[in-house]
Amino acid sequence: MGKTKNNKFKRPSFSPDGLSAAPVKQTGEESEDEDSPAAELLDKLQSPSADVREYACASISRVVQQSQTIPGFLQRDAVRKIGPLLLDRSLAVRETAAGALRNLSACGGPEVCEDMVRQDALTPLSALLRECCAGFDVSSSPAVKGQKHTVEDVANEAVNLLWNLCESSSTAVSVFNKAGLLDVLLRCLQRHPQNMELGISAAHCLHTVTEENAELVRSVNAAVFGVLENILSSTHTSMEYTLLRTLAAGSLWNLKNGLSSAQQSQTLTALATTLSHSLSLDAGELIPELWRAESARLSKETTSAAESDHTDERPGGHEAEEMEEDVRDEKMNGRKSNGKMSKTKNDISDLLPRDRLELREAKALLSAQQTSLEIIVNMCCSDEPSDDEWEEMSSSDESEMCADGMSDTNSSLFSPLCLSAELHTTLLNHNIPQQVLKKAEFPSAAALEICSKDPWKNLLKKMHRVQCRALTCLHNILSSMDTESLGGASGLQAVAQHLSSLVFSSAEALKDEEFLEAVTSALRSLLQIMATKNIPQCMTPHQLMSFCEAATSCELVSVRVNALAILGITGSSLAKEKNTAETLQLIGNALLNIAMKDSNLVVCGEALDALFDVFADGDEAEKAGKNINLLSSLKALQPGFRAKLRKEGRGKYSPDQLCVLDNIRINLKRFISYLEDLQRK
Repeated sequence: MGKTKNNKFKRPSFSPDGLSAAPVKQTGEESEDEDSPAAELLDKLQSPSADVREYACASISRVVQQSQTIPGFLQRDAVRKIGPLLLDRSLAVRETAAGALRNLSACGGPEVCEDMVRQDALTPLSALLRECCAGFDVSSSPAVKGQKHTVEDVANEAVNLLWNLCESSSTAVSVFNKAGLLDVLLRCLQRHPQNMELGISAAHCLHTVTEENAELVRSVNAAVFGVLENILSSTHTSMEYTLLRTLAAGSLWNLKNGLSSAQQSQTLTALATTLSHSLSLDAGELIPELWRAESARLSKETTSAAESDHTDERPGGHEAEEMEEDVRDEKMNGRKSNGKMSKTKNDISDLLPRDRLELREAKALLSAQQTSLEIIVNMCCSDEPSDDEWEEMSSSDESEMCADGMSDTNSSLFSPLCLSAELHTTLLNHNIPQQVLKKAEFPSAAALEICSKDPWKNLLKKMHRVQCRALTCLHNILSSMDTESLGGASGLQAVAQHLSSLVFSSAEALKDEEFLEAVTSALRSLLQIMATKNIPQCMTPHQLMSFCEAATSCELVSVRVNALAILGITGSSLAKEKNTAETLQLIGNALLNIAMKDSNLVVCGEALDALFDVFADGDEAEKAGKNINLLSSLKALQPGFRAKLRKEGRGKYSPDQLCVLDNIRINLKRFISYLEDLQRK
């Protein structure tokens, strides 16, 4: 094995695993609960008083953040009852109704989102968005400035609801296409000079709906590209503008097939310039600067500042928005094992207090860098492997072609690739690989100290997420660029040393699943390249074993699989050297232990495959194999592996995984025969 697949970031679907409770189930328990608030609040939606309707919607927004209450609302047809209020004559009711549905979509998970689409929530939502766009010019007139609820506030809630639904439901995306909502979304995006919050929400939504949307690509025209290119060419230096430009770049990348070849070349340069600028910003310096600027500003303000220090009353509250961001940030399409990371409701809200300007800037900076890295990851992916790659996969072990698919069951894109020459050159000319490597470092101590203080501490998780995205990005860059582009042997050794220092500089890092998954993927890719080029590796046997011990105890299958592959790659390289039998014994014992004891057949199979690689050939491998009784151990585990594969295979594993596991079963039989032949000599 040893071949690694490039992860691809996709705009994520909401996952119940990311919320505070299990997926919503419409049982009868809630309806039997006499204390359920659903019935009373839904009744108040019919009140002739706009204030009562607003109160009811705002209350629903807060209540559904406790996801156990959601079935009670769904059973009482909440979506159909709230939906018409999106077109209520009161702006305040419209805003709070959109906020209630937004929170319901965020807290209910994908099943609730699909149900909302089935119940035609998009029809009044589409009408609301069109009315908002028609009212933008009116709302900016002096006569209505300063009012508590504005058309743009309503539009922002509506766009976020649309974003949630399109993330979770392919049906919603199809409705988006057929209803011609692209024009509406672009109008909201173009409001960014007047309302950046709305502009960024629209940019996020556009980034979502343009991904893998061939129908939409066919319908875009020059005006659409013009709007996005104008944003890219803006020269504003704020972090929110940096985020806006980055999201526009992501949408342009998604829509690139709608451009001519000549336009694609020009656009690619503009995209790389935007992404490079975003990554060139040093969060370690800027976050402390922003914090000091906020402290200085707040210290000068007097009573008027105290009056404005409260957070504006928002229809959705903050908790559901935190859930939205957690799910969006943390779930990537190439996730391995169960496809999800644990999420907690402690990320910073989309709707920060409006007086927290510097904090909003800091959050926008980190969001821009995370999005930039995700776009680069996708740039380093291709829909099909090249002919050479198919030959390379086919010429290797029978099981190799599917090997990494064992853990990538949720990924729609597994193939390694070589970048097109133009894209390759553009990324190098803009110093992208070096910037990605820089972002893979741990955040600066100064920034971490700032982010330990309220309310800035909510940025801490986002800083670490940028690092993890950079590691995943590094994995794809390593897989897709030739060795010389990365600095040759010395350059790869420097990267290896850098990754090793990351792994061993913090004991806490080895307990972080997200970090472990990203760093093991990058290390696996790098070590495979170095082994192919016969470049010496930099980890000592002690470091290697301690790292893999931590990784193989991780709950994520993908991390365990990566760690085993790293052992296999390292062991097969060491088997070619002199006086390595002792280290090979350590590796062999570790692999045997996992092959015999791990509860997941995919992990057991990876351990066996690594054993085949390590002990396939060489005097040192033969000596080490005898010392650890490799033959007898493999004979002992063979019946159990076969029995477990027959018993659990079809019920627990995908067809691709079963293909790989069956090949490993065959190879195990062959390898035992090979070892028996060696013993007879």
